[in-house]
Amino acid sequence: MPYDAIRYAVHQGIATITLNRPEAYNALDMTMATELHDAVVTCSADDTVRAVVLTGSGRAFCAGGDVKGFRAHLDTIGPHLTLLTAAFHAAVSRLVRMPKPTITAVNGIAAGGGMSLSLVGDLIVATESARFTMAYTQIGASPDGSASFFLPRLVGVKRALELTLLNRTLSAREAMEWGIVNQVWPDAQFHDGVQALATQLAQGPTQAYGRAKALFYNSGSATLETQMEHEAQLIAASGLTADFREGVTAFTAKRPAVFQGR
Repeated sequence: MPYDAIRYAVHQGIATITLNRPEAYNALDMTMATELHDAVVTCSADDTVRAVVLTGSGRAFCAGGDVKGFRAHLDTIGPHLTLLTAAFHAAVSRLVRMPKPTITAVNGIAAGGGMSLSLVGDLIVATESARFTMAYTQIGASPDGSASFFLPRLVGVKRALELTLLNRTLSAREAMEWGIVNQVWPDAQFHDGVQALATQLAQGPTQAYGRAKALFYNSGSATLETQMEHEAQLIAASGLTADFREGVTAFTAKRPAVFQGR
């Protein structure tokens, strides 16, 4: 489908989803949430896609919910937010659950729902000039978009509450020190760094990545024995893939493996 609030492109196995309302700092409205969900479903179902990059256009990654839009819906804000979060959360869930590795490439401010969205990447990278702030309580709102799931797991409950209650803004370097961000690059090197990382993932064993994601994301509610049983099942399934055969063959031949994602 044609998009108005995002851009979507696939090149050499990498799907790039770009939030594209730069005049509004890529604030999340109903159109963007719906289109984001559509794009995520599209790349999830596309067998040629082996890695996904989510980023923003202009100077922001995403400034969170469209507060100006909220003002226009104040008399019906409950149903409006319910519908908006339904689309937003469906996109987040599919991003996390898809077997393909995902990168959130934070190119600027990530605030409110934008910070929540930044947390869903399997790898989170940022420009030196990026900033992270929860911002929800600044407008009298509580978090959404998975922040209450991921943030305390990354930084602990007390620091998650500090960020939420005090609306503290973290620099990219601080976010990396806190364990939120994996890598930070100077702004001028950001695009090349993201592309190199995405290319590395797109050339990897896609099914093994997906099984690793499932194991880690589901481990919080499993006992040790249940988790090890899941590991046993999935490594056995991995052994039946063409990529496993190639990996073992390449290792014993002392050559780089050439994975096909199969």
